[in-house]
Order: sequence, then structure tokens, then C-alpha cells
Amino acid sequence: MALIAQEIPKVGLVMDEVKVVRWLKSAGDNVIAGEPLLEVETEKSVVEIEAAATGRLTQILVQADGRAAVGDQVAWIESAQAQSPANTAAPRTAEAETAAPTTTTLAAAAAASDGGRIRSSPAARKIAAERGIDLGGISGTGPGGRIQLDDVQRAIDAPRTSTPAAQSLAPMRRALARAMTLSNATVPQFTVSRSVDWTVLQALRREFSAALPGGSAALSLNDFLLQAVARSLIEYPALNATFSGHPESDDARLVRASGAHIGLVVAIDNGLLVPVIHDVEKLGLAEIARRRQDAVERCLKGRLNREEADGATFSISNLGAEGPDRFTAIINPPQSAILAVGRRRDCVVARAGAIVVRPLSELTLTVDHRVADGRLASQFLARLVEILEGRDWCVE
Repeated sequence: MALIAQEIPKVGLVMDEVKVVRWLKSAGDNVIAGEPLLEVETEKSVVEIEAAATGRLTQILVQADGRAAVGDQVAWIESAQAQSPANTAAPRTAEAETAAPTTTTLAAAAAASDGGRIRSSPAARKIAAERGIDLGGISGTGPGGRIQLDDVQRAIDAPRTSTPAAQSLAPMRRALARAMTLSNATVPQFTVSRSVDWTVLQALRREFSAALPGGSAALSLNDFLLQAVARSLIEYPALNATFSGHPESDDARLVRASGAHIGLVVAIDNGLLVPVIHDVEKLGLAEIARRRQDAVERCLKGRLNREEADGATFSISNLGAEGPDRFTAIINPPQSAILAVGRRRDCVVARAGAIVVRPLSELTLTVDHRVADGRLASQFLARLVEILEGRDWCVE
């Protein structure tokens, strides 16, 4: 038998710390690899973390309401399956986890660089969060500048000045700031635009909706968009790929996705969430509507599954009837493209030599220039509009 470390995996691009919401198993329970073991709260949502191995949950190291960084060990599982040396370190006791940090453990934590995350003790983070203290403005006195509980207490006790304090960023807003800064700094982006006429699709939406069984999810324009984008991505797989490596390195390459995994941007309080619908190219409109409705509802409640919070290859941002006529969306790395959908409005246009009024929207496609050029992006967008304005749809 071997002890296997249950670690916190990375969920999403910018996550670096989670809060344990609850354990779905107790110490001593048997667990199966891949089954939900605990729920954690990330900067995006509450997600389930699966058991790392099949065996017996021998020890829980981080209890509910505790915090852990990505890669931290939060439990031990006793299992008979083969292990790699990295996951078979000696277990830490619960007392060691909750006791005050020693100089040795603080030095080890300070020496471990985690890509810019503010180094601080769990107690310091807890008190800072409760009192609304920004750790970014505190100088740590621990090894390597690690912020201690005493450092936070001094910040709390310091005399207040008459200058209004800057409002600290909410975790989700901070995550968005990091992701969008990374996108602008590392991804060469360009846009192409084209208008789409919704006349045919609006009629088909009414027709298809009337034919669906009672209790089915109502069809929205987003469902047609999801299916049309999926079909276009299969025809133009370069837009369904990610760029990997440094452009000047030998390992630079394009990694094509196995399916059309499309994120739908949803606005919530203090930020945005992007629930992902996987393998959309395999789904009919009725199933797309069901999954979209379910994902958005749980997204608004902060209860996304882990699979729905990660893995998108392309995103759609539709601000609806209250949105602008046209806007540009920023790519969410490592994706290579995002479609911005302007509000639908009646416009005077020429059709077959006559002046008519049609419901139009402006579609703006933002593309990573490392994976596609303007010609390919324009062809993709033209094909997408052709599908949206046509009658070839899969309902079931």
C-alpha cells in the first residue's frame, strides 16, 4: 500500500488559490479515482475536485473554510495502485497543518516561487480578508518577505489617514485583470467584422420551438450561434487550435482541439464567467439549449462543474438587446479566437434591387495572428454568416 497525495489541480488559466467549501467524503471512507471528493471555491466558481486514486481517505489536511494554493496537498489516500515518487512523500499530521508556522516551513514556503502570488501565511490571508486589508500594500517581515500575521495586525492598528483608501479588487476582478493583461501582452490580435441578417433564423426559431416537446428548454439565438460556430470550426480547424511554445523556439507548434468546445461569456456581479459546452459539433439545437440553460443558471449561482469552467477552444460574447451595435472582445488565452455579437436592430438595406428593412447584427471576430491570418479569418466569418442565414440546421 502507498500513501497518495490529494493535491489541488489548476482550474482555469489564472487560478492560484482556492477555499475548501466542503468535503464529500470523511476520513476513513473508501474513495474511487475520478469521483468527486471535495468542493472548492475558485476565483470563478465552486467546482468539484476528483479523487486522485482509488483507496481509503486516511487524512484530511485542509478542513472546510481553509485555503490552499494550486499544487498543495489537502489529503492523503491509502491505495494499492502504482505511484510516482512525487506523490508519495511522508504524510503531514493535522496538528502540523494547524500549528503556528516554524522558521523551517516559512523558509521553504518563501523559497517556492509561484509565479507572482503574494507570499503570506494562511492566518495572515484569513485576517486580511476578514478586515478588508490589501496584502499587496503590506511589507512582510518573514523569510523572503513572506507576510506574517503580525504584519497584517500592524497594518490594522496603523493610524488612518484622511486620504481615502483605494478599493481592493474582488478575486474575480483580479483574475480578469490578470487574464486580460496577459492576453494583450502576449497574444497578437486582429479583428474582422461582418453583418448577419437574422430574418430566416428568427422564423426557424419560432418553427423549431413550436415542434419541441413540452418542458424543453426554450431555443435562443445563442443556441443557433453555438451550433453555427461549431460547424464553422470543424470546417476551419485552424481557428480551433492553440499556439504552444515560443515563436522562435523549435517546439513552437499549433495544437488542434479534438472537438468544438465553446465558451459562452456570462456577465455576473463583479465580473464574467464563461461556462463551456463541450463537443458542440455533436449536438442538436434542443440539446444545446438544454445544456446552455443549465450551465448559465448554475453559472449565475456560482455552481459550475469543473469541466464547465475549463477547456474552451473558442468563446462567444453576446451582450444582448441592451448591448452596443458593435464591439471588440479580447481573446481569453489559450484560446485563439472570440466572437463578439452586437445587438440585433432593424436596418435599411438593399436586397435584390429593393430597399427593405432587415434585423441585422454586427459580428466581430478577434483572432490570434499566430494561428491564422486575415484571409482565413474572413473565410471563417463568411461561412459562419452563411450558416446563420441558411436553413440547414440540426434540431435533435
